[in-house]
Amino acid sequence: MSAHASILGAIGGTPSVWLDRLVAEAGVDGRILAKLDYLNPGSSKKDRAALGVINEAEEAGLLVPGQTVVELTSGNMGTGLAIVCAIKGYPFVAVMSRGNSPERARMMGALGAEVVLVDQAQWSVPGQVSGTDLALVEVAATEIALARAAFRADQFQRQGNPAAHEATTAPELWADSGGTLTAFADFAGSGGTYAGTIRGLKALGDVRGYVIEPEGAAALAGQVVSDGSHPIQGGGYAMSDLTFLEDTPVDGYLTATGQEARDMARTLARTEGIFGGFSGGANVAAALNLLRGPEKGGTVGVIICDSGLKYLSTDLWA
Repeated sequence: MSAHASILGAIGGTPSVWLDRLVAEAGVDGRILAKLDYLNPGSSKKDRAALGVINEAEEAGLLVPGQTVVELTSGNMGTGLAIVCAIKGYPFVAVMSRGNSPERARMMGALGAEVVLVDQAQWSVPGQVSGTDLALVEVAATEIALARAAFRADQFQRQGNPAAHEATTAPELWADSGGTLTAFADFAGSGGTYAGTIRGLKALGDVRGYVIEPEGAAALAGQVVSDGSHPIQGGGYAMSDLTFLEDTPVDGYLTATGQEARDMARTLARTEGIFGGFSGGANVAAALNLLRGPEKGGTVGVIICDSGLKYLSTDLWA
């Protein structure tokens, strides 16, 4: 393999690992293939989306040399954008809720981003970013973008987000599985990873797609939101109208509790040596439930979305 011209060439192409040891201990029938996207340069799957959004904007003439880029983030998209913007020469402003772990803000700052932290809603819990908290971040990001005549890298709307996963994540997972995947499941944030990956996988084979949400906040599944608080940062905002899911096939909806996500992240670290975060734990917990039910005997693909290093100040590793 030849050397990359810049760190951007190292985005994507992450390894996948069979979780056969964990599946055997759980006593279920089937296999789980975990794509280790926490091994991307910014330690999350959002590096793919960040590069996709910026490349799309450049090609469309929406972003001019030296223009400031602004985006709301839970930390992962912001880290990816900090890397991409640093290489391409765009100043970057990350706008994030104080409810997210401080490691994320420090990492973005180290990568050259200007980080603006937004106070949580009065009733919110630190470490649990609600849809209301995200709305406050959206207001701040919009104001900053207008004031600075900046390009808004809107990860909830820009098609470069799902397109990146359709072009890279899907064929990588399919090839890594040897063409054996029967299902893909992913915790919904912007919906970009799920939408792009399942579209790509369905073009390659007979693969069913499942959207994962927090228990009590399964708005996409059409359930009444009874509890919007949970520790799974980067998604589960109880939003029922994600743009990327509007024309995307969903074969089923799943839920995971914060404790299930926490427990599985810890199990992955101790059993498989995979040091991921809450959402990766939620994905694997849901995949095991699929093998206990509708995907019994099948092969489920999941993403380990980000690194456990981003949660050292939380109770994930307490």
